[in-house]
Amino acid sequence: MPQQLVVTAIGPDRTGIVSKLARLVTECNCNIIDSRMAIFGSEFTFIMLLAGDLAAISRIEHLLPALGLELDLTTMTKRTTGRPRTQVVAHYVLDYSGPDRVGTLGAITGLLASHNIYIGSLQSETFTGQDKIMMHTQMTLELPEGVNASIIATELTGLMQQLGLSGHFQAQQ
Repeated sequence: MPQQLVVTAIGPDRTGIVSKLARLVTECNCNIIDSRMAIFGSEFTFIMLLAGDLAAISRIEHLLPALGLELDLTTMTKRTTGRPRTQVVAHYVLDYSGPDRVGTLGAITGLLASHNIYIGSLQSETFTGQDKIMMHTQMTLELPEGVNASIIATELTGLMQQLGLSGHFQAQQ
C-alpha cells in the first residue's frame, strides 16, 4: 500500500541542494508527487510530497537527517495520507495588489474561510513602488458545491476596496 510523506527543508541557499535532495528521494525508491521551492531572504526553502512503499518511506525518514546535516539544512518529515476529494464546483484565481499593510492577508483569507473556500496555492511578495512598500498576492481557489461565485466576487471586491487594493477574482482557465 503506498505511503505518503511530507518533507520540508530550510537552510542557506546554494547551488545543488535540490539535486542532492532529489537524488536521495530516487535512491530511497520514492516518487515526488508535488513540490515547491522558494528563496526567502538568503534562505532556501523546499517542501515535497513523496510517495513510496513503507520500506521506502522509512528509509528516507532515516537518511534525510544526515543529508540535512551535511547540507546545513533544517529538515522535518511528517507522514500523511492522500487528500480526500471534495465536490469542487469551480476553480478561481484571486489576484490583488496594493499598499503592504499588516492584516491584509488575514482579512482576505478570513473572508474565504468564512465561505469554506479552499486555497490551493498562495504566492505573495512585497516590492517598492510609488515611494512605499507594495504587495502582490495571487491565490488559486476551489469553490465547493453550494458557494455562489458572484456573492464571493462582490464580497471580495468590497473588501479589496476597503483595504485599498486593486485586483480581480475570475474563473481559472
